[in-house]
Amino acid sequence: MVFRKDYDFHKENPNELLDSQKRYIVGAGINTRDYEERIPALLAAGADVLCIDSSEGYSEWQKRTIEFVRKTYGDKVKIGAGNVVDRDGFLFLAECGADFIKVGIGGGSICITRETKGIGRGQATALIEVCEARDEYYKKTGVYIPVCSDGGIVYDHHMTLALAMGADFLMLGRYFARFDESPTDKINLNGSYVKEYWGEGSNRARNWQRYDLGGAKKLSFEEGVDSYVPYAGPLKDNVQVTLSKVKSTMCNCGALTIPELQEKAKITLVSAVSIVEGGAHDVIRKESPAKQ
Repeated sequence: MVFRKDYDFHKENPNELLDSQKRYIVGAGINTRDYEERIPALLAAGADVLCIDSSEGYSEWQKRTIEFVRKTYGDKVKIGAGNVVDRDGFLFLAECGADFIKVGIGGGSICITRETKGIGRGQATALIEVCEARDEYYKKTGVYIPVCSDGGIVYDHHMTLALAMGADFLMLGRYFARFDESPTDKINLNGSYVKEYWGEGSNRARNWQRYDLGGAKKLSFEEGVDSYVPYAGPLKDNVQVTLSKVKSTMCNCGALTIPELQEKAKITLVSAVSIVEGGAHDVIRKESPAKQ
């Protein structure tokens, strides 16, 4: 049965990610504790892709989880792993059989892992090293394992930087939390609208299965904060603006595709003075009509 509104919707959104039955592709996060029960249930519910959701992916627990998937489902089920921040972590998960690998520890806007535990790495440094390891692994084995950059995205141009540094795709939390479609409350805070946003390692999320050390069904300590992000309106309008910026930067680099961007882009280390210089400075900004 086909409805006209479905036809119109698909025509208006040519880049939507659908399966052979025109259903949206859906990914699901899992942990390394109850995966033997959770994975079959998620697949029965229609999940297309799985990802081990953890702040530390270089572990025996993730190896066992991936082994369970391969033993039970072979290559039919796609599962990602992570997060890692260096070559050793990538190679470990690659040898375990991960279908994609997430990069980033402590770089998320609501993540305080580096503050509380002292582990992690700058996102750019981690991403560049892992992507180099991915390319070397591909040349050696003929197996290309996509890399997801998770964390460190504040401005739209950070997405382009992450892609230029080698990322195949991005994990975005704060970015999507600002929109109407995010499942959190919109609140008027001191005259401005905001949306709630909290980390999986916060007491509010109470994700003890992911973070607890003692198995007492409670958080030993927090690795995330409970916060607000500025409300930004509907997702569709914002995403189109973001993609326009990414495409424009790619055009500046003479690139039509992401692999071409990664080949042609020149990554430059900049100073604090350069960052100030890159924005509006030494002028008196005019107020917008709405604020007058």
